[in-house]
Amino acid sequence: MLSSLPNLLTLSRIVVIPLLLAALYLPGDLSSWVPLGLFIAAGITDFFDGYFARRYRQTSNLGKFMDPVADKILVASVLLFLVGIGRIGGWDLIPAVIILCREIMVSGLREYLAELRVGMPVSKLAKWKTTAQIFALCFLLGGPAVADYFDATLIGQILLWLAGSLTVWTGYDYLRLGLKHMMEEQK
Repeated sequence: MLSSLPNLLTLSRIVVIPLLLAALYLPGDLSSWVPLGLFIAAGITDFFDGYFARRYRQTSNLGKFMDPVADKILVASVLLFLVGIGRIGGWDLIPAVIILCREIMVSGLREYLAELRVGMPVSKLAKWKTTAQIFALCFLLGGPAVADYFDATLIGQILLWLAGSLTVWTGYDYLRLGLKHMMEEQK
């Protein structure tokens, strides 16, 4: 099942990460446009891997595992690199760290609950959180290239704080659900 189109699209998101990160060192505006283009392409593959898996009944356990992992690795890598090259700094490190910590916590929680055969569906609010994260990263990736026209970096920073706030909220919701199952098991 590794060679199915949905799984190949998911794996492509992981494969593109080193190229995206290396592109941040290109000269001039290329250091914004190329990573932004690769990040958007990765986002498009995220949509299509799920679409094709459902449409052609090619869902697999590998795909169910790899899809959220690929998303988390992509977002975490871009966040860390944007910190490393100075596009995220100062107070904006707070929502970046919150996002990374929440992703680690939710991954661990999903793993624990999977052993109990308890699913943890993605909430609508979590989808809004993801949308805010994606747009924040797009503005932060592309921001320097359009700095003469508008402050895309500021928009990215605002969206990062929005994503961080939603991250706290959804992280709490998931943790509450997980703790409920953990406490039931101790009885």
